[in-house]
Amino acid sequence: GMITFAVAVPSIIADTFPVSGLVVSGKVARLHYGQAAAPKKAPVAVKRAIWAANQLGSKPYRYGGGHKSFEDRGYDCSGTVSYALGAAGLISEPMSSTEFRRYGKRGRGKWITIYAREGHTFAVIAGLRLDTTPWDNYTGRWAPRWQTTDRKPRGFEARHPVGL
Repeated sequence: GMITFAVAVPSIIADTFPVSGLVVSGKVARLHYGQAAAPKKAPVAVKRAIWAANQLGSKPYRYGGGHKSFEDRGYDCSGTVSYALGAAGLISEPMSSTEFRRYGKRGRGKWITIYAREGHTFAVIAGLRLDTTPWDNYTGRWAPRWQTTDRKPRGFEARHPVGL
């Protein structure tokens, strides 16, 4: 599909989060040179989560990063997921992987699913996986980024934001 640039109506979310970004037709996000394009048919919260997560692609992995504040110099797994959900207005402060095990509702969501276990969490947002592990095409590099390959959720609890 064709990729366009959309501008969303600003809301009460923090000024640090983007309110616009790449958009693609359909219901599934797609990667475009490492950046995710949000599905045009996705709810605004989902688009904002995607656009925010795009901002983390240049940030390094840092254990404990993104825990005290949404803004940090580096991010770990839960800091990365927290940043995306904070931008979407779905959480008000960063959460740990343990806290994500009790977040929202049980099971997979329509647009956003958080997979959490003791010590690690990742999210699937509109079909793309937001993860910090070097799971696909192993490079040995841990960092916040979008990945297109599936990750087996064995051992993880699936949770989702209410309504998404």
